[in-house]
Amino acid sequence: MAEIFGIPVQAFMGQLMLGLVNGSFYAMLSLGLAVIFGLLGIVNFAHGALYMIGAYVAWFVLETVGINYWAALLIAPLVVGAIGLVIERTLLKHLYKLDPIYGLLLTFGISLIFEGVFREQYGVSGQSYSVPEALQGATNLGFMVLPNYRAWVIVASLIVCLGTWALIEKTSLGAKLRAGTENPALVQAFGINVPMMVMFTYAGGAALAALAGVLAAPVIQITPLMGTNLIIVVFAVVVIGGMGSILGSILTGLALGLVEGLTKVFYPEASNIVVFVIMAIVLMIRPAGLFGKEK
Repeated sequence: MAEIFGIPVQAFMGQLMLGLVNGSFYAMLSLGLAVIFGLLGIVNFAHGALYMIGAYVAWFVLETVGINYWAALLIAPLVVGAIGLVIERTLLKHLYKLDPIYGLLLTFGISLIFEGVFREQYGVSGQSYSVPEALQGATNLGFMVLPNYRAWVIVASLIVCLGTWALIEKTSLGAKLRAGTENPALVQAFGINVPMMVMFTYAGGAALAALAGVLAAPVIQITPLMGTNLIIVVFAVVVIGGMGSILGSILTGLALGLVEGLTKVFYPEASNIVVFVIMAIVLMIRPAGLFGKEK
């Protein structure tokens, strides 16, 4: 059997694929965080809870209404986006002119409340969500067998991440949004409703977290703590990529997923800390992150 660095090719490629799937989730979640921080200046610690709620909404509509996975990909982001609207209008809008630490503390508290509510309602045992019928099975690539659902997760994540980046960086809507957050008084003078744009930006970030939750539901156990277990790693991804850098978060998320996968092949004991080791090294060399701008 062919080997790479003394490891069977199938095992090596399998770990790389697992790392790329994890990297896809890191990229989607860090993308939402980067959008919210880059445009609103809010360190959104509630992002993991919104990701968890997205997965639960998908599971709930399947189990109680019989709505399938494809519809859940639309319903869950809409529901969680609406929750984001309420959070922004009732709580966050009062913090934009204050130190970012207030936003961090508030969203951390929101996260704890959501987790507590879901633990009370569903307990801590995981809920399962079946892979949709159209994506069951696997494809033999010759050097490895690739599960169809994992391939779908990678493709869907790339489409969403690159589409969001293009929307913000390459369109007139994105230019207005960036200008509105830099100088809201000037932009409002041109008749643009900046508060509404800010509100929908936070809702859009929340919807991205929910979409990641729906994609993750068939490959993990849905629990109230699934967001908490992931959010620290995702924050590390955002810091390494550069706080507020959308493209940096996408590329860093995918790259760190691969690094994590390779670490599991060569030194599994370090796989849980390799992201934080890289973060420490990057911060020592480049405090603004790999793609961030020095202020």
